[in-house]
Amino acid sequence: MEVMQVLHMNYGEGETSYAKNSNIQRKIISTTNSRLKEAILNIMCNNKKVPESIGIADLGCSSGPNTLMVVTEIINIIYATCRKTGSSFPELRISLNDLPGNDFNYIFRSLPKFIQKIKEEKGSENCYVVGVPGSFYGRRFPNKSLHFVHSSSILHWLSQVPFGLATNARTTLNKGKLYISQTSPSDVIKAYVSQFQNDFSLFLRSRSPEMVPGGRMLLSLMGRSSIDPTIEDGCYYQWELLAHALSILVSKGLVEEEKIDSFNAPYYAPCPEELKIAVENEGSFIVNCIEAFEIEWDASVSSNSSTQCEDKKILLSRGQQVAKTIRAVVESMVENHFGNEIMDDLFSIYGDLVGDFLYKKKAVYVNLVVSLTRKN
Repeated sequence: MEVMQVLHMNYGEGETSYAKNSNIQRKIISTTNSRLKEAILNIMCNNKKVPESIGIADLGCSSGPNTLMVVTEIINIIYATCRKTGSSFPELRISLNDLPGNDFNYIFRSLPKFIQKIKEEKGSENCYVVGVPGSFYGRRFPNKSLHFVHSSSILHWLSQVPFGLATNARTTLNKGKLYISQTSPSDVIKAYVSQFQNDFSLFLRSRSPEMVPGGRMLLSLMGRSSIDPTIEDGCYYQWELLAHALSILVSKGLVEEEKIDSFNAPYYAPCPEELKIAVENEGSFIVNCIEAFEIEWDASVSSNSSTQCEDKKILLSRGQQVAKTIRAVVESMVENHFGNEIMDDLFSIYGDLVGDFLYKKKAVYVNLVVSLTRKN
């Protein structure tokens, strides 16, 4: 699987689009707002004067209502700080980055209204927004051009399927699974750990020359609470349930079993220790903090049920909503491997399985928030 060519969030504004099914990601962004404010204030106040021009990059910006959410908050913080200190509003160079398959046209169509709103509310025309297609696992920006780098809900995606697990591998190491599971051989786990370490180190090495000394970086990504990659909160259950849904389609003759065996998700949910070690080994950044918080799988759905029967019905419907959220993110990869014809059936079955799972137990994501400073 060529991740760079295949991975993108679902386009448009339909029922299975990312634009309609990204409330979880929105909640994650909102939860990290205090760290965002701290980082921007540090950039503004740790200089003798406000920089005349500030470079900002949002990596993995995607498309939809969340895309300009972080940028808007950053502009509001800078504007409020300038008013408080009597400083002039600086020139803002804002870069929105994602893979080439991202729906950049959706973003570009929203920019004129966005820029006009800044002019009206802030009285400034010094805001320049550009799209930067390409993988952030590599250089994307000129030397010392960025003061602040942000990335949310994207760094858990690997640059490629771990070595030895690709579709054309001679042997099947992770039979019947799509990701790390409690029954995965140690070689599978080692392959995933190694791929993440290589990718995250490359990410840091790529950003290092692009950022000014003292620049800040705020990253949030799916993770886990323990060093054990098979722990329940490491998201492997969601991949297990998707594998189960595919196996049901195998039993119906709609999917070949070999197709499941040859699919391995380019995904890894690290623990805080792995992130800290990677940053320290790369050497260009200071770790300000690494925090973890939980968010329920179905956090975007509310319920006012009063009886157990109603609870089960609601939880089953929540399962379908969770399935929509997952579909909006992973469908491009799954469709590329298994074909378009089964997508509706697959995610309908998946939604039922998730609903049943939520009825039996509470399920949470662990999100890691990493605040870094570029060393002088």
